[in-house]
Amino acid sequence: MLLRAPAKLNLTLEVLDRLDDGYHRVRSVMAPIGLWDELEIEPADGGGGFLCDPADLGGPSNLAVRALKAAGIDPSALHVRLRKGIPVGAGLGGGSSDAAAILAAARDGRLPARAPRPWPEIARALGSDVPFFLAGGPALVEGTGERVTPAGAAPPWWAVVAMPDATVATAQAYRLLDAAREGRPRERRSRLESRSIRALEALQRRDFASLLELLENDFQGPVSRAFPAIAQARLALESAAGRRAVLTGSGAAVYALFEDEAGARSAAERWDPRQGRIHVAPFVDDGSWR
Repeated sequence: MLLRAPAKLNLTLEVLDRLDDGYHRVRSVMAPIGLWDELEIEPADGGGGFLCDPADLGGPSNLAVRALKAAGIDPSALHVRLRKGIPVGAGLGGGSSDAAAILAAARDGRLPARAPRPWPEIARALGSDVPFFLAGGPALVEGTGERVTPAGAAPPWWAVVAMPDATVATAQAYRLLDAAREGRPRERRSRLESRSIRALEALQRRDFASLLELLENDFQGPVSRAFPAIAQARLALESAAGRRAVLTGSGAAVYALFEDEAGARSAAERWDPRQGRIHVAPFVDDGSWR
């Protein structure tokens, strides 16, 4: 069995108030893109195991390993090999997508599992982005990741994603944002004034021009100030693309959107490779939203 796990982009990312348990409420429109990790799974006769390429990412904290255990899958019954194509520490959700691919296969009966809890609960316990990937397409994500509203089919749009020479830990990004907001009122932002809700509507209407105006990430300012390589990559991508570039997740990757592949490829050709790696990928969905 070959499972393909897509990366994601945060088209919006509103970080709202901090809860008593330390988590922050968020509101975000996310879209999967065709930049992939791959999980190759074969049956084993009692001598299974987990391998990762690159090998240093294959420890017990790997989200794919944790997903196997959380789904009640006997690790000795399977040979699992994870090939990473999604950059790590990029805000592209690779680990969460790997976990969701395993949970989806278990949920659908493609993997032998004895789930101890409902699948959405298992997904959220693994990570805040995992429930989104179970939706299989673009979606609005709220709460601490547990509330996912599918947006329907992915538009035929493209992204150019730049990965500078930097990695950002999510916890560090939250600390930077909290420090930047110190002394300010708590961020509550009702749905009536939410850019994410308007972005969701633009995405569903396939109104590309309106969506471009609504791209937003609350982490972008504080993370860019703390990591000059990210700020430089964003400016370089804006120069190559001729339009805004935006941070995804807590970084370090930045992206620009295009209505078609030709525009995306043309921008990628103008990219300065000294600023980092570049990826060109379409929006994707697997039809799970139907």
